[in-house]
Amino acid sequence: MVALLLLLTACAGPAHQDHVKPGTVIDHLEVIGADGALLARTEIPRQTGWCLYWNHSVTGDGVIDCYVDDLGKMVLHRAYQPDFAAGLGHYPGRGILTSAEGGGYWIEDIDEPVRGNAYVLRVGSLAVNHRIVTDSDEINLSKMAEHTRVTIRLDTGE
Repeated sequence: MVALLLLLTACAGPAHQDHVKPGTVIDHLEVIGADGALLARTEIPRQTGWCLYWNHSVTGDGVIDCYVDDLGKMVLHRAYQPDFAAGLGHYPGRGILTSAEGGGYWIEDIDEPVRGNAYVLRVGSLAVNHRIVTDSDEINLSKMAEHTRVTIRLDTGE
C-alpha cells in the first residue's frame, strides 16, 4: 500500500499548474457513455497531463497510464505496471523501462499519440476502481459506469 501511495504522488508527469497562466489554451477531457451521454468533463490546460488509475482485476495491484495534452493532441506519455503480467508491457522502441520505487516499473517517454484523441474503455467493477486523476479533479469511472463501455476523449473545441 505504501508503494501505491508513492506512485499516486509520482504519477502526474506533466502536472497541472496551480495557477494557469493567462492566455493558456484550455481543452476538456470528456467521458462519454455508450449511449452518447456526457458523463463527466474536466478542464485540461494544454501541455498538462492526467492519469488513468485502476487495480489489476486479478492481483488487485495498482496500474497507471498517464497522458498529456500536447498542443491539442492526446498522447500516452508514461505507464506504471506492478509486474510484467499487468498493463501495457514493454518492448524495445516503446519508451524507456525504469524500475519504480517500491516495486514494479515505469515505461517512460512512450509519447504515442492516441488516434482521434479518444479511446474506448470497458469500465471495471468498484474493486477495479477505474478513475481519471488530474491535479484538480478525480473522476471515478467505476462509480458512474461500472461494467459499461465509455469513450474518454480530449475535446479541443475544434
